[in-house]
Amino acid sequence: MSGRTPVEVVAETGTVLAFHHTRPFWPVHVVVVPKQHVPSLVELGGADISAVHDVLSVVRQVARQVTAEHGACRVLTNLGDYQDSKHLHFHVSHGEPLHG
Repeated sequence: MSGRTPVEVVAETGTVLAFHHTRPFWPVHVVVVPKQHVPSLVELGGADISAVHDVLSVVRQVARQVTAEHGACRVLTNLGDYQDSKHLHFHVSHGEPLHG
């Protein structure tokens, strides 16, 4: 057993994974992450800027798809104390929050 949570993949490249959030906050909630560790959008650690470019390319693809299907989307990343997971990731979402 790998210890990893199974996810429903939306898009995947050699360097990036996009998947449906396992505990969604919005009706459509996709998370896009680099496979290489990148601490955050402003703190790249030892990662090359190309890792951010790769992630943004997939974010754009997923955002385009969600917008085409639902008419709109939001793209969000968190920093500092707002960033629960200290690994760069973007949320691509649509709809009203599921939780109050």
